[in-house]
Amino acid sequence: MVSEKVGGAEGTKLDEDFKDLEKRADVTSKAVVDLISKTSEYLQPNPASRAKLTMLNTVSKIRGQVKSPGYPQAEGLLGESMAKFGREMGEDTNFGGALVDVGESMKRLAEVKDSLDIDVKQNFIDPLQAVVDKDIKDIQHHLKKLEGRRLDYDYKKKRQGKIPDEELRSALEKFHESKEMAESSMHNLLETDVEQVSQMASLVESQLQYHKQAVQVLEELTDKLRDRVNEAQSRPRREYTPKPQPSFDYGEPEHSNGGYSPTANSPSYSSAPLVEVPSFHRTPSMKNNEHCSEPCAKALYDFEPENEGELGFHEGDIITLTNRIDENWFEGTLHGQSGFFPNNYVEVVVPL
Repeated sequence: MVSEKVGGAEGTKLDEDFKDLEKRADVTSKAVVDLISKTSEYLQPNPASRAKLTMLNTVSKIRGQVKSPGYPQAEGLLGESMAKFGREMGEDTNFGGALVDVGESMKRLAEVKDSLDIDVKQNFIDPLQAVVDKDIKDIQHHLKKLEGRRLDYDYKKKRQGKIPDEELRSALEKFHESKEMAESSMHNLLETDVEQVSQMASLVESQLQYHKQAVQVLEELTDKLRDRVNEAQSRPRREYTPKPQPSFDYGEPEHSNGGYSPTANSPSYSSAPLVEVPSFHRTPSMKNNEHCSEPCAKALYDFEPENEGELGFHEGDIITLTNRIDENWFEGTLHGQSGFFPNNYVEVVVPL
């Protein structure tokens, strides 16, 4: 581009139809890439689970061959907790039985959510990813090749008379060939929009099935809980009867000054020194050398993990970077532990 202006000759211009086609193809490409990212976040806000969803091998999980995507759903974790404590309380108790009922229903909801994740991955995310890997990559290749041949043709055109006409004619033919290839690849992408609409329909259908099944589970649970409430309200209320208090001897024992003296069976209390709970201190060995030979980042603040798969660290720690999940999260290792963490807590020392 610089040589065009230095030479004083105006470069070969692409026609308006080509520019319009290129603009529409560019918008479509950006939309496809962003949809893949945002749909994955919609299915799994947790970056650790989102990474596992991304690595889900669709080829071996087509149409029900695998029922679980390989990570726990939040509904399933809540259901396990409810069912566990409900059984500990006793299913014969009102609250314990209700916890078991709700817990089992939550685990059913987790299975429904598993089906949603797998269906959307297979029928929406993976087809869009195929467009990125093939169609969009082909367009980028042809546009780059076109630009190179356009500059080559312009350079030889400025030297017309100094180079053989056959060489100039060959450069022009290559330019037109690349332009036609680029136009064809962009046209094919835009003409397959019926496939994208079909994939959108699959996404909505998966969501509809998920919500229908979720409604069915919750309606059955509502009926069970309503029956429990009615049963509890119809049951006679048991009154609290306090147990007899222990008796005390108010006599004047030997060596007494006439005050209160409990019987031998009364409880005694002793004071024990409080044991200080040790706090976590960072040792000098936990600070790594900032000069690392592989991709790494320095922690600007302490980060306490809140979700499964997250990596905790302290200010000043040097974390080895292994992957970038998205624009907000890194994956890395520290002290033999690996996990995910937000990129605004660290400063990149050696980029990926």
